[in-house]
Amino acid sequence: MKILVVGSNGLVGSACKKVFSSSKKVTELVTSTRKDTDLFNFEQTKKLIGSTEPNVLIIAAAKVGGIYANNTQRVDFLIENLKINSNLLEACIDYPNIKIINLGSSCIYPLNASNPISENEFMTGKLEPTNSPYALAKITAIELGRSLNIQYGHKIINLMPTNLYGPNDNFSEINSHVIPGLIRRMHNAKVNNEGTFKIWGTGKPLREFLYSVDLAHFIEFIIEKDLEEDLINVGSGEEVSIYDLAKLIKNVTEFKGELEFDKSKPDGNPRKLLDITKLKKLGWKHSTSLETGLQNTYDWFLKNTA
Repeated sequence: MKILVVGSNGLVGSACKKVFSSSKKVTELVTSTRKDTDLFNFEQTKKLIGSTEPNVLIIAAAKVGGIYANNTQRVDFLIENLKINSNLLEACIDYPNIKIINLGSSCIYPLNASNPISENEFMTGKLEPTNSPYALAKITAIELGRSLNIQYGHKIINLMPTNLYGPNDNFSEINSHVIPGLIRRMHNAKVNNEGTFKIWGTGKPLREFLYSVDLAHFIEFIIEKDLEEDLINVGSGEEVSIYDLAKLIKNVTEFKGELEFDKSKPDGNPRKLLDITKLKKLGWKHSTSLETGLQNTYDWFLKNTA
């Protein structure tokens, strides 16, 4: 089986490259980065698909970031993600035998969806305002993929991962997601011998996290399966409070100061957990504990970013 991974230098793409490099299911692995192919350019994208003709295309390329980046770069997040996904999916029109695995995001679900969030909540309400442009781009990719299936016969699998973390993440203090952001800031606090570490909110909100390599293993798990469902949540099914997460990162980074929660700042959603019933029915479960995943991520950060 020939696999093409686009966005292979990113968080998910690099994890796929690691897993598929040693997979017995894969006879040929082709990877593409931003330097190899400009996915904003349709002709280059079409040439990539036509020259490789993979059995499976994994779309791991995207513009991603945390709440601040999503809310302050709204036009960029919408346009860039729309272009990436529309160019890739349109380029596949002439190749109906390509199975397409599209990586979405749990932000596609409505702001007020009931927890745990089922796939049935898709397009049933208003989105979270801070990242709605990114969510709309991901929703468009799902609908475009479904249209490809109906009109041209492509097999599409849309995976909606929970909050991901791991090696090759974005560790920016400002634009990153919660785990890499906390790792970067707490590491800096340790290096600077700071006595306290401030965190927005009360620390009470509950969140779900999944190690990126586990997601790659799930993709490997389903890659040969003929699934009836085209929208599948991928999560750990385990919740942790921001307070407990901060304590785990404090332990991993060996920060000796005190954690201080600024209760004057907003908490955001009190809880966000995916319903992974479909995942369980398939017989798959993640294998990396949060503690192990955080240690692996921090080790990578020290070697490559710090």
